Amino acid sequence: MRARIYQPSKTAMQSGQAKTHHWVLDFAPATPSALDPLMGWTGSADTQAQVRLTFDSREAAVDYARRHGIDAVVLRPKKRKPNVRPMGYAENFAPGRRGAWTH
Repeated sequence: MRARIYQPSKTAMQSGQAKTHHWVLDFAPATPSALDPLMGWTGSADTQAQVRLTFDSREAAVDYARRHGIDAVVLRPKKRKPNVRPMGYAENFAPGRRGAWTH
């Protein structure tokens, strides 16, 4: 069995960091997906591809894979620096704001 261990990135739909602090172990599909000729749906007999395990730390995920004989590849997360502007949106409504009101 081949698997990957990674830390999910934040979603593009929200600016929050929810669900990005845990580590995930996903199994690679053993067989390719096949099209159903009648309905056109994709399916597979491989049930391992449906399994997704979450862990609190990378070490816990690696230990689990080692104990169960799973060949796992660890993908390190690429950290982004936070994009925090001083004052930001609140500056538009500051009482001591200089300049004309543009809204």
